[in-house]
Parts: sequence; C-alpha cells; structure tokens
Amino acid sequence: MPKVNVYNINGEVVEEMELSDDIFGIEINEHAVYEVVKNQLANKRQGTQSAKTRAEVRGGGRKPWRQKGTGRARQGSIRSPQWKGGGVVFAPKPRDYSYSVPKKVKRLALKSVLTSKVLENEIIVVDELNLNAPKTKEMINVLKNLKADKKALIVIDKKDENVILASRNIPNVQTAYVNTINVYDILKYNSFIITKEAVKKVEEVYA
Repeated sequence: MPKVNVYNINGEVVEEMELSDDIFGIEINEHAVYEVVKNQLANKRQGTQSAKTRAEVRGGGRKPWRQKGTGRARQGSIRSPQWKGGGVVFAPKPRDYSYSVPKKVKRLALKSVLTSKVLENEIIVVDELNLNAPKTKEMINVLKNLKADKKALIVIDKKDENVILASRNIPNVQTAYVNTINVYDILKYNSFIITKEAVKKVEEVYA
C-alpha cells in the first residue's frame, strides 16, 4: 500500500496515511487516460461553427461569361469556391461532437491519474481545511505552507463556503468535490490537494 504524509494547514506533518492499492496503486493505463481526456475535450466543444457552401452564398445565379470562345476557363458561377467571395468547399456546419465512453474505462482512467499523482509526489493530503473566514489571503498562505503555490486542485468531501470563496479568486486554483473530480482536471493541475476525509470518500466511492 502506498503511504503519504498528512499535513496540517501550516505545512507540518501530523501523521502518515496508507492509501488503497485499488485506487492509488494500480498499473497505469495510459490509453484509458487518453480516451477519457479526448472524450472530455470533445464533450466541451460547442460545435457552433458554420460557413456557407456555394449553394448558400448570395448571388452567382448568372453564368459569368459564355462557355466557349473567350479563351478563359469555363465558369458556371462567381460563387464557386475558387472565386473571391465564393462558398467554402467542405463548409463546417453546427454539429454535436459529444460521445460516450464506457464507465469501466472512465473509472480505470481516474484510478490511473490518481496513481500517477502518488508516484510523482504531487498529491498533498491535509488533515482538514479549516479557514476562519473566506479570505483569499488565508488560502494563499495555506498553499504556500503546503508548497503548492503553482497550479492546484483542491478536493474537499463536503461543501465549505470558506474554502470555495477563498480559492476562487486565486489564478490557477480550483476546488472540487469528491463526486465531481475528473481525469482532465487532475492532470491539468500540478498539485492535487485533498483532505483526509475526501481520500476516504474517494476510496469508498471508486473502490
């Protein structure tokens, strides 16, 4: 079982914690991670891009010049793609890019990225995140104490307004609940800060 230190908000080690092998100690499956990240990014796409084909561009109904005898190439419309102001050959149209990935693949990918955070020493377990007030300055100090002052994802087990409000104005810092963590966000942030109770919940939910 992998073991990690548990810190308090002052950055001091208070205890050592054993993590579940089933969640934080599996064999990393890079292909599953790739598939899930690709799926998340595809599902985020708006798919609202649109351009006009030659049939949709206004004008171009009359043949610009006669078929033969001019010495020029034959043309049927000034709205053909090779003309300035003409239509687009394979014009993009609004479409839905979203698709689904099997639950087992999603779960495998999540366990893989959690394991990678342990192996790369990017997981920071804190005993509890108790802030006296929802002040950004307090959260900045906590992140400095934990040596996580770059990009950080903070995972909590239940709603805590002080933590959420104190974090939201800090660039490159995001908060999430146990049931909302995802593969892309875990990979996106350098530091994965999680409370001790949240670790227990992750092991309970994803085991």
